[in-house]
Amino acid sequence: MAGRLRAPTGRYAGKSAAERQAERRRRFLDAALRLFGDTPGYRGTTVAALSEAAGLSTRQFYEEFRTLEDVLAALHLQVNDWAEEAVVAALADAQDLPLADRATAIFRAYAGDVTGDPRRIRITFVEIVGVSPRLEEQRLARRARWIDLICAEATQAAARGEAAPRDYRLAATAFIGSVNGLLHDWSAGWVDATLDEVVDELVRQLLGILRPTGWTPGAS
Repeated sequence: MAGRLRAPTGRYAGKSAAERQAERRRRFLDAALRLFGDTPGYRGTTVAALSEAAGLSTRQFYEEFRTLEDVLAALHLQVNDWAEEAVVAALADAQDLPLADRATAIFRAYAGDVTGDPRRIRITFVEIVGVSPRLEEQRLARRARWIDLICAEATQAAARGEAAPRDYRLAATAFIGSVNGLLHDWSAGWVDATLDEVVDELVRQLLGILRPTGWTPGAS
C-alpha cells in the first residue's frame, strides 16, 4: 500500500474528525501495547489481529498507519515519552536536594515507570531490536536523549561542585547500557533483588562515575 487512506472529515456523534482520529490512534496503540508487549509479540501480530483487538476495521488501520512497523515506532516513542515525563517531574521535585538524593529520585521515577507495566519493557528493550534500520536508528536516537539528560545533570552537578568536571558523554553512554540491561534482567526475573535494591545499585554506579576516587566535593 503506497500510503494511508484518507480519513473522513466533519463531525459525527458530537466529535470532530480530528477527535475521532486521535481516539482511533489511541485505540490502535493501546491494542499494540497488549499484543506487541505480550503474546504474540510484534512479529506474531497481523494488521487484522491488531484491528480486531482495537475494535476497529483494517480500513481504519490504514487511515492511521501504513504498516505495523509504523505502529511499533509510535508505541516505542510513546513508552519512552511516559518514562521521560516521570523523570522530568521527579527532577523538578528534587532539584534542591543533594546529588545522591536527586539521583535516587530520578532512577526511582524511571524504574517505577518502565517496570510498572512489563509490556513497556518488552517494547523498549526487546520488540524494537532488529526490526529494521529505520527502527534501529530511532532506538539509538531515543537512547541518545537519555544520554543527553544524564550529561546535562552531570554538568550541572559539576558546576555546583558536587561532581568532577569532565566530558561525561562516553561514561553516560556506558551507564545507560547498564541501566537498560539491569532493568530488563530484573523484570525478566533473572536478578534476585527488589526494585529498590536495583535503584540503589544504579545510584551507587552513577555516583562512582560522578565522584571518582581521589576527588572530593568542591574540588576543581
